[in-house]
Amino acid sequence: MKNWYVVYTKPKWEKKVAEQLTKIGIECYCPLITQVRQWSDRKKKVIVPLFNSYVFVQLAESDRNLVFQSAGAVRYLFWLGKPAIVRDEEIVTIKKWLETPDVYDVSIDAIQVGDKITLESGPFSAQEAVVQEVTKTHYVLVLESLGCVLKMKIK
Repeated sequence: MKNWYVVYTKPKWEKKVAEQLTKIGIECYCPLITQVRQWSDRKKKVIVPLFNSYVFVQLAESDRNLVFQSAGAVRYLFWLGKPAIVRDEEIVTIKKWLETPDVYDVSIDAIQVGDKITLESGPFSAQEAVVQEVTKTHYVLVLESLGCVLKMKIK
């Protein structure tokens, strides 16, 4: 049975590792987003990984060492002493979220840092999150079940 695992990569090697692993026949997923980056003389849209230094790979437990054929693969992400396994539904949720053209409008009323909330709409609907940060420009939510931090810009 094939499971999704999280491979930790060298910094800025996510796309290269995903490409190398795909070439040797390993199914992998490196979620990418487009960001506008500001330089001193211009602004430019760049495609960057959603998760820094992480690539998701789907393979059998017995084939886990194959990922180290890529020079940029450092190690697996571990959870409770075992390689972290990501559920298929979580990968589908990430893909669905990235395919959605607009960021969902989110409003928070009288919510404090540390509060536990349940997201009511969007690709992360029905997911529980902990409010980590609230500013005038964005919210930071910790999705414990997915093991990730979600930063949502305020429109």
